[in-house]
Amino acid sequence: MQDAGKVLSELNDRSREVFRRVVEGYLESGDPVGSRTLSRSMTEKISAATIRNVMQDLEFLGLLDSPHVSAGRVPTEMGLRLFVDGLLEVGDVSAQDRDALDATLGANDPDVAGLLDRVGSALSEITRSASVVLAPKREAEIRHIEFVSLAADRALVVLVFADGHVENRIFMPPPGQTPSSLREAANFLNAIAEGRTLSDLRRRVGREITRRRQEIDALARDLVESGFATWENEGEPHERLIVRGQANLISAAGAVEELDRIRLLFDDLERKRDIAEFLQLAETGDGVRIFIGSENKLFSLTGSSLVVSPYMNAEQRVIGAVGVIGPTRLNYGRIVPVVDYTAQLVGRLLGDRGCS
Repeated sequence: MQDAGKVLSELNDRSREVFRRVVEGYLESGDPVGSRTLSRSMTEKISAATIRNVMQDLEFLGLLDSPHVSAGRVPTEMGLRLFVDGLLEVGDVSAQDRDALDATLGANDPDVAGLLDRVGSALSEITRSASVVLAPKREAEIRHIEFVSLAADRALVVLVFADGHVENRIFMPPPGQTPSSLREAANFLNAIAEGRTLSDLRRRVGREITRRRQEIDALARDLVESGFATWENEGEPHERLIVRGQANLISAAGAVEELDRIRLLFDDLERKRDIAEFLQLAETGDGVRIFIGSENKLFSLTGSSLVVSPYMNAEQRVIGAVGVIGPTRLNYGRIVPVVDYTAQLVGRLLGDRGCS
């Protein structure tokens, strides 16, 4: 991508104003902007025909596109990037938006997942788009582990953390489970779990099973291994990305092809793939980053934009990210400061709770 400042400096004042007004009009309405509309709002009194000539020049430069014959223009991805980098005016978070986000703290819920869910819901409602919140890895120390039988082929493993957070997951236990094997498996884990994080315990479990193979029966041993396999393979990676407000994307969709792209985006979000890449997108830059259309490698096929910012713990280490995803015609000037404020809010909240 060419340097935004250089490209803009090569445009004269008239071309720059036409370009800016086309982009602003498109971001506001989602519709192509025509020369007659612009002729009524330009600073300089010029004809619609002159504006059409300027639009053609901007189209030749790859900044505008004409979706239909004799229609107005819309910005290309390159044009949107140029606008965002060189002309976007970012304001402050409004008092109303700030209050809506601050209100998520009111419940004083010790459950981090519940807190982040409320933050994501507030963010999607404020921006009228979908929100994505990447929760931090659970690194609190474990207080207690329990196995609960639900049926012959289903059991529940429950983890209680020192910070009060509780997680549970249903898994398929080995055939022949008994109440005594469930108790033995839980006792075995609790004997080595207290004071350790989940990742510490994963490393320790294998060594302890090998060392104490004669002390724990085969059924309890299989329960421990299958319970932790559930946590490792089906738990954290899929639960860390919280997505809220998908319905907002449907209501914002216009043409049929845009609705098809939204459905494709839903599929990506439902599978919640590439979470590590999502965090990497946020970590590789300071503050809020904007990915437009094909620049967004996670959702490039959908032509969506992603506005994302990392959040940090008390030691200023990146532990997660928050963002907004939607059509390329997002109101970037309003959404950027909202995402930035949300990231700072989440970082402060989790820092106060000792999340790392």
